[in-house]
Amino acid sequence: MVALIVSTLIGVLGLVLPFRHFYKRRPLGAPLTWGEAMVSATWAFFLMFWWYGVVPHQWLTLADNEWNWRPDRFWHGPSFGMSDGILTKLPFTLHYQHARDFIAAGIYVVALGANGALFVAWQNRGKKAPSIELERSDYGRPLVRT
Repeated sequence: MVALIVSTLIGVLGLVLPFRHFYKRRPLGAPLTWGEAMVSATWAFFLMFWWYGVVPHQWLTLADNEWNWRPDRFWHGPSFGMSDGILTKLPFTLHYQHARDFIAAGIYVVALGANGALFVAWQNRGKKAPSIELERSDYGRPLVRT
């Protein structure tokens, strides 16, 4: 449990702290030196390795070893002989491994969403939303042409 929490915390701090530091300081269109490019590429590779490799591995290790979420443990299904509940009426059996894999896939989806959101935020830094200035009459009202 500690390994999963620490690896997730390292991943979040690795995303947030450098991004917040360089987001406002790096001018838009400033030339990038070779050294800056190599450090940035190494950091991006490390974060992708961390979020797509280490964090899901820690989750799968925790679920398999400490919580025993393996295919030999059943969650719900028709073979339990219970007469109550909606889950007993399902025509298939749910294993704990299904929940484990669903959560692991959720980690990948969140990481991919964060990747895209940060890429878009970085590319759009320094850009202002275009203000639409309408022509105004002598009385201050906007003139609209139809």
